[in-house]
Amino acid sequence: MNSSKKGLGIIIILAPFIFTCHFLEESPGFVDWFNAHVGRGITTGLFWNVNSTVLVITLIVMLIELIEPSGFSASLIILWLSFLMFANAIFHITGAIADQHYTPGLITAIALYLPFYLFVVIRLVKKKRLNLISTFVLAIFGSAPMLIHGYLIVFRGSRLF
Repeated sequence: MNSSKKGLGIIIILAPFIFTCHFLEESPGFVDWFNAHVGRGITTGLFWNVNSTVLVITLIVMLIELIEPSGFSASLIILWLSFLMFANAIFHITGAIADQHYTPGLITAIALYLPFYLFVVIRLVKKKRLNLISTFVLAIFGSAPMLIHGYLIVFRGSRLF
């Protein structure tokens, strides 16, 4: 089977666009929301720098998959999207539940991040790029930093990074 049949194809090109949609929803109010929860707050400049870096990493992961689909690129996708989309969506949902109101980024986290993430994970497993156990382990490792960070923000008023 050639690598184009095993790859995710152009669907992976959606990742940076989905991230950008999330950023556009989140950016007007996230810094204020964050700073209301964490004493050691963030600046708008830091928020933009972090998100610019995240976009570059997302583009690199996407290009690696497009250029040469492999077990490595599939693992990289699971690690990165578990951090960027899955755990970030859990963070937004948990924040909204804990605060009992909308958190900036909640809509795209639910409507775009979770469906895209699940689609990609299922597709990689169905194409036998990764087995279920490897996918699960990679998802745990990829999501852990964001899940810990989110927990600290929402429940402890601090942050991991």
